[in-house]
Amino acid sequence: MSERQLVAVDIGGTHARFAIATIAEDGAISLDEPETLHTADHVSFQTAWEDYRARKGGHLPDAVSLAIAGRTSGDAIRFTNNPWVIRPALIKEKLGASRYTLVNDFAAVAHAVAQAPDDQFLHLAGPDQPLAAEGTLSVLGPGTGLGVAHLWRDSSGYRVQATEGGHVDFAPLDQIEDAILARLRKRHMRVSVERVVSGPGIVEIYATLAALEGKPVAEMDDVSIWQAGMEGSDSLAAAAVDRFCLALGSMAGDFALAQGGFGGVVIAGGLGYRLREILPGSGFAERFRAKGRFADLMGTIPVKLITHPQPGLFGAAAAFAKEHG
Repeated sequence: MSERQLVAVDIGGTHARFAIATIAEDGAISLDEPETLHTADHVSFQTAWEDYRARKGGHLPDAVSLAIAGRTSGDAIRFTNNPWVIRPALIKEKLGASRYTLVNDFAAVAHAVAQAPDDQFLHLAGPDQPLAAEGTLSVLGPGTGLGVAHLWRDSSGYRVQATEGGHVDFAPLDQIEDAILARLRKRHMRVSVERVVSGPGIVEIYATLAALEGKPVAEMDDVSIWQAGMEGSDSLAAAAVDRFCLALGSMAGDFALAQGGFGGVVIAGGLGYRLREILPGSGFAERFRAKGRFADLMGTIPVKLITHPQPGLFGAAAAFAKEHG
């Protein structure tokens, strides 16, 4: 096998990231400097692709892997937060690709977890040891929503499974979380975990804490609350960030139990990466272990945060390599 190149693309609601990925003869994957385009600046994926192609001098490799925030099956792939439509049957013609791969964005992150070296993981909780070489690993991460996947591996290779785990029910553990749920129930008959454990979820947490203290709710968007909370310039926002870390720990433990992710749990996503210095000193680890009769078992699971700067792009390339050999 000779070295080959492909275009790796990671498409979300707000951004589409592009990079040229190189797969070496030994299977090692490297990326050139990624380009980030705003989906709002382009009426279709085709025009975004053409913009990227122009930035790369008018020529791109004839292979492509698309990591997509959502389902990757069907005649037309539509996005929740942008107007783009991708029709798989037309990919080869429209993009000039001889081979392509479509992969869910969080499945791509799971591919990255399977392929990334140990030095690209930051220890968060549990025993300070590498992720298990055999068994199931749970992979999850908060961002605009909550992505959840898992992978199983042994000496012969690995398999990835994307899920819709972000849409399971939110389960409160104390009176404050009861209040968060009650607030959300006024607008949603059913409250999924990503209503709380996601970037926008901080708004609901912040508003609930303000109401519990009898304070007026400041007109702040999620970006402003995260910034103020992580800087410590607003004590209520800082308390909301702490509360978020608790909920993330609970949810991560739930998925480890549900998926059998006893070989390790990996936190990913842009927000997860931003919290890398806060999570180790928060109540995340305590909540992760707080599973009643299974607390001792939970304490044996290594919990890591993937630090690769572009796990979606890296994973898209890894998914292509696994599919096409």
